Amino acid sequence: MSHLQLALSEFGVKEIVGKKHNPQVLKYFKETGHEWVTTDETAWCSAFVNWVAKHSCLEMSNKLNARSWLSVGVVPDSLVVGDLAIFWRESKSSWKGHVGFLIRETSNYVYVLGGNQRNSVCVKAYPKGRLIGYRRLREDESTNI
Repeated sequence: MSHLQLALSEFGVKEIVGKKHNPQVLKYFKETGHEWVTTDETAWCSAFVNWVAKHSCLEMSNKLNARSWLSVGVVPDSLVVGDLAIFWRESKSSWKGHVGFLIRETSNYVYVLGGNQRNSVCVKAYPKGRLIGYRRLREDESTNI
């Protein structure tokens, strides 16, 4: 199964409102080394991408901040579905961001499949002006599942 197929297989996973937490979202944290996270309200876009990468034997950022993906993989010469798109959040200079898997690009928007989009795994369009980079993940031979 490709990394994009694995990500798509999680489509619809969403946070649970209130005191309960979705065990699948918590699994993204736990299986990527962040077992200290106990709530699905913790920002989880990067945890989701790390989980998909780990289970696809691709390199990981191992971090929970979306911008950490800017230092992973390679900048692609041309885009393919499944490349990572990294966006700024709040401001370009903020440490905050968002990361997801590229689905398509138009002149104004980048559509990504990601976690913590509308509090779920779904496809969402982001304005191209918020894009700060694309990355293509490489195989990680040290990842053993």
